[in-house]
Amino acid sequence: MKIRTTTIGILCAGLFISLLSISCNGNKDARKEAIAEYKVIKLAPETIELYNEIPATIEGVENIEIRPKIEGFIEKVLVDEGEYVEKGTLLFVLNAPQYEQEVRNAQAAISSAKAEVSSAQLDVEKAKPLVKREIISSFELTSAEHTVTAKKAALEQAQASLANAKTNYNYTRITAPVSGFIGTLPYKLGSLVSSSTVEPLTTISNIKKVYAYFSMNEKTHLEFVRQNQGTTSDERKNNQPEVSLLLPDYTMFDQKGSIQTISGQVDEETGSFNVRAVFNNPDNILRTGNSATIRVPRTIENALQIPQSATYEIQGNVYAYVVDSLSQAKSTKIKVTPSVSGQAYIVTEGLKANDEVIIEGVNTLSTGKKIKPVLVKVADVEALQGSTKNTKSTNN
Repeated sequence: MKIRTTTIGILCAGLFISLLSISCNGNKDARKEAIAEYKVIKLAPETIELYNEIPATIEGVENIEIRPKIEGFIEKVLVDEGEYVEKGTLLFVLNAPQYEQEVRNAQAAISSAKAEVSSAQLDVEKAKPLVKREIISSFELTSAEHTVTAKKAALEQAQASLANAKTNYNYTRITAPVSGFIGTLPYKLGSLVSSSTVEPLTTISNIKKVYAYFSMNEKTHLEFVRQNQGTTSDERKNNQPEVSLLLPDYTMFDQKGSIQTISGQVDEETGSFNVRAVFNNPDNILRTGNSATIRVPRTIENALQIPQSATYEIQGNVYAYVVDSLSQAKSTKIKVTPSVSGQAYIVTEGLKANDEVIIEGVNTLSTGKKIKPVLVKVADVEALQGSTKNTKSTNN
């Protein structure tokens, strides 16, 4: 009986030791499993193209108001709103009969003046032989010649009056000074119009090329000027980057533009420069009065990028986790510029080249947490693909 109890005791002790050994090994495995793997990227500087988005208004390169030069009633309207017309196309006919009367009166005055010139010349021809025979004095011949000169001057005056009357009469027929699209037609048939009428008869817009007008603040202006290489203003102008246009339906206009002019001084009221860019408009998509958003590019050298998913915010501040020398997570405050894709940040402060940034599981991390970093290539991070060409910063 004693031997059996001893044997049972030995077996229990062995079982306890085995269980203790398994428990210890399990704790070791648990500690090993507690060090989780996290994907990280190593930051490397690169050249990134950003752009500033600024509201713009569109106008045709020629935007001509059509106004009458004389007073008259609108007799004919030969075009319609939105119609395309060529230069010289007849647009309006005014009823102003007084100008037709002036033309006829001037023509009659010319006929009368020509007759008087002919009569005066006959008097001169009659006087010449009489002077030779000393029947009349030379004074009378000179007087007759002066009469001819005066009659010729009267004829020229009548001809000038006719030209002026024809000009006024031609003003009753209003033609297009340029090729373009007709604007609104506020006056209808029978309306009395004149040169002092407040509204124009219409507006013609030549939109084969269009201007985009916008304002550029001082910060954006300095960035734009500094990136333009050249020793002279002409060289810097020729080296300006092309600008693009975002349409109201959020599609990109298919033509690139260039900045033509920048005002010489800052507007004291707005603190900005007035800028004009020009775009080709071969398909007449853009019209005078359109609104759009212009994109002015700028380049950042030695920029660092991280996915937005690698960051978190506390009270308006942005943070990211980097891996320290002990393979521990460390929270770092950073300053960033968002990309247009909404998936990447350009880090402007807080990180440096070769830093290892944790790009996943940010909400499971805390400063000092031991991790097992798994380095991945930037090319394999979807959020960073193509962001070098699609990054924006607003014009604040």
